[in-house]
Amino acid sequence: MSRAFVKETDDAPELPDRPVSEHPNYVTERGLGLIEAEFERYRSALATAQAAENRDAIASASRELRYWTQRRNSAELQPKPSDDVTARFGSRVTIERDDGRKQTFTIVGEDEADPSKGTLSYISPLASALIGREVGDTVKVGQGEAEITKIEIR
Repeated sequence: MSRAFVKETDDAPELPDRPVSEHPNYVTERGLGLIEAEFERYRSALATAQAAENRDAIASASRELRYWTQRRNSAELQPKPSDDVTARFGSRVTIERDDGRKQTFTIVGEDEADPSKGTLSYISPLASALIGREVGDTVKVGQGEAEITKIEIR
């Protein structure tokens, strides 16, 4: 029988690596802690999967561990903002949209970003528009505009 039709049973399936951003891996102290936690989580998951000889779990945990190892090794801890005058990485910025909605976001690294929890990746369009601006400045937000009403150091 041709080996082309025989399923290998000894090797764990190889999963493709998760894509890694080409942008610098800037992180806050909190973001670095989150990366460390994910690294430890998947290191432990890999050990558990290996002990159980669970090929699928080994492949999955290995893939995640490769990703978080790379993110951990490339992390560039950014200093906290030195003032609350200009929005920058690590700043907490409140905006008021032209429809009256007020929103507050902290500008963070890619792995820490979760807009539903008030954190924006520094490479997002909104964060990019906010960085370098001051209270009273107006920025384009989607189809509308928003005014920066507050900048805080977090």
